[in-house]
Amino acid sequence: MSTVLAASFLVLLLTATIVYGVDHTVGENAGWSLTAGDYAAWAATQTFTVGDNLVFNYDSSHGVDVVNEDDYKSCSSSNPINSFKGGRTELMLSSPGRVYIICPTAGHCSAGMKLAITVVAAASNTPGGGSPSTTTPAGPPPPPRESDNTPITNTSVPPGPPLPVVMYFSGAVSKFGSITYLMGSLFASAVIFAFMG
Repeated sequence: MSTVLAASFLVLLLTATIVYGVDHTVGENAGWSLTAGDYAAWAATQTFTVGDNLVFNYDSSHGVDVVNEDDYKSCSSSNPINSFKGGRTELMLSSPGRVYIICPTAGHCSAGMKLAITVVAAASNTPGGGSPSTTTPAGPPPPPRESDNTPITNTSVPPGPPLPVVMYFSGAVSKFGSITYLMGSLFASAVIFAFMG
């Protein structure tokens, strides 16, 4: 019995490290706003890893658009990959590469409300450590579904370099999803160990 409990605890510990990434609150206490300061300087102090979340807190005069590099440079929100409104947006960084985000409100991007980050792969668990990969994936991020957090495939690929996949979660749902994942993992572990002993 003690072996089963120890093994269950080990599975729980391993699962917990997979479930939770770091939440990076963009703009810190000022949030996603015109008064938050230099987003490039803030991003330079962060390490963005696959599984982490970008958290945007903003008022109704702002939004969050995930765009390609050309639209980022020109501050164009006419063809966003993903577009969000509502005061709080949480983007899960699900693959390595560059991510470009702007505020779609006229004049805000050119006034500094834009963010470009590089997402690195999660650390390797292989012997000898290994270093994070900085390769980019083969396709653009999927747009969110209105009804749930399941990513869908975007069949129209915009021109330009490939972008990492970014999955959207509302704050409440992502925490619930993490708990659901954890509980499912615990249940699966219990079933496996029941058959072992």
